[in-house]
Amino acid sequence: MVGARVAGEASARGHRVLALSRKPPASDDPEVTPVAVDATDPYAVQEALTGSDAVVLTVRTLPADPEFLVGATRTVLDAAARLGIRVLVIGGAGALRSPGDRELPVAQNPAYVPDEYRAVALAGVAQLHACQAHTGADWVYLSPPAVLEAGERTGRYRRGTDTLLLGADGESRISAEDLAVAVLDELERPGPDRHITVVRQRP
Repeated sequence: MVGARVAGEASARGHRVLALSRKPPASDDPEVTPVAVDATDPYAVQEALTGSDAVVLTVRTLPADPEFLVGATRTVLDAAARLGIRVLVIGGAGALRSPGDRELPVAQNPAYVPDEYRAVALAGVAQLHACQAHTGADWVYLSPPAVLEAGERTGRYRRGTDTLLLGADGESRISAEDLAVAVLDELERPGPDRHITVVRQRP
């Protein structure tokens, strides 16, 4: 859901996109080139990324597979560090702090993460820790809000750092389309923060 929208937003802004996936779907967009690659193969990943300006990592696992998620993230960070390119990791909301209680991770907060999704949320936390432990790569970790779903591209959002954001309606959500806008904004105009989040913003 997210990767396709990021590729579409990047293409619409005039960027050429390599869409890497184990089994990439065909694309009718001339600016988007599907490339088959195994995210756990360091040589294949580095070869695929050679010549790129930046990489957006959108790997998720359901059911949770933290070992694969962390391994794939490290593989991409290693390759990007050798190539000198920036990595934007689209992670999970569970890695954020809870609003009103910065000591309570969202992954452990039942108000935002039901029990059945806790393992997935904790895998996202492990992914962030893998980024933080990687001293050689230029990375930024983008946590979406609590609810991320397909919807409308408004081009409006509010940006924060490591704490879950709530909208004026008290909800923490954004469309995948507006998340893609935030991703491209961050790539084109990098901010100073390593961990960021966004939430929808009504007009």
